[in-house]
Amino acid sequence: MAKQSNKPHWVVGHHAVAAVLAINPERAIALSVVLSPKSEAQAAILATAKQFGLTVHTTDKRELSRRCGSEQHQGVALEAKPKQDGGDQELERFIATVQGSDKPRSPLLLILDQVQDPHNFGACLRTADAAGADAVIVAKDNASPMTPVVQKVASGAAETMPIFRVTNLARTMGSLKQQGIWMIGTSDKATHSLYQENLIGAVAIVMGAEGRGLRQLTEKHCDSLVSLPMAGSVVSSLNVSVATGVCLYEAVRQRSK
Repeated sequence: MAKQSNKPHWVVGHHAVAAVLAINPERAIALSVVLSPKSEAQAAILATAKQFGLTVHTTDKRELSRRCGSEQHQGVALEAKPKQDGGDQELERFIATVQGSDKPRSPLLLILDQVQDPHNFGACLRTADAAGADAVIVAKDNASPMTPVVQKVASGAAETMPIFRVTNLARTMGSLKQQGIWMIGTSDKATHSLYQENLIGAVAIVMGAEGRGLRQLTEKHCDSLVSLPMAGSVVSSLNVSVATGVCLYEAVRQRSK
């Protein structure tokens, strides 16, 4: 069962590190870099670190990889306090604020049902941010925690995207339905395609886990099930992060009208 940790962790890569320093600089503890004088991205990070009086350690590539546990650091790694995701109560208040503000709007939510692969989770966060989704909702257990891989793949979206980890996903879906949010799940059991579904209004797109799809209880709480057309002769399904992108951008297309 994946749970949030209160221990400091590493954020690696230019975009992810820059996002922490720009959005949540109070989380930063120390910066480690492999100096690269020709890198404008690194220069900008170092300037921001200097602005905040952040300790900067210089090292070599091999030592930085050992220190942060990743070879994908691009010469920059930030030791940081973990970002604390919201829970059940925070989600309830968040939705109430979105729907009850001076300029109320129809929320677009992404619900991930036991997506445990950090690459997929990071890619889903990045796509959710790019598509303008309001929040990503996952269960506290059996879901990918926030890791350096998630941060790197999300390319900064792990900082900008509101994430809520709830105790019981099915119960949360029921609560959101009472708040007027339509639950749309993806399933090969669906009788109509994504492109026949109305994605305008308050909706939550519910994506299943890698290989297994939606759990039975999660699927039961969906108001509608849709499928993604598969025209090929070999491929029968898409990676969850790719499918998430297809679904969210169909919502963007419909809502832009």
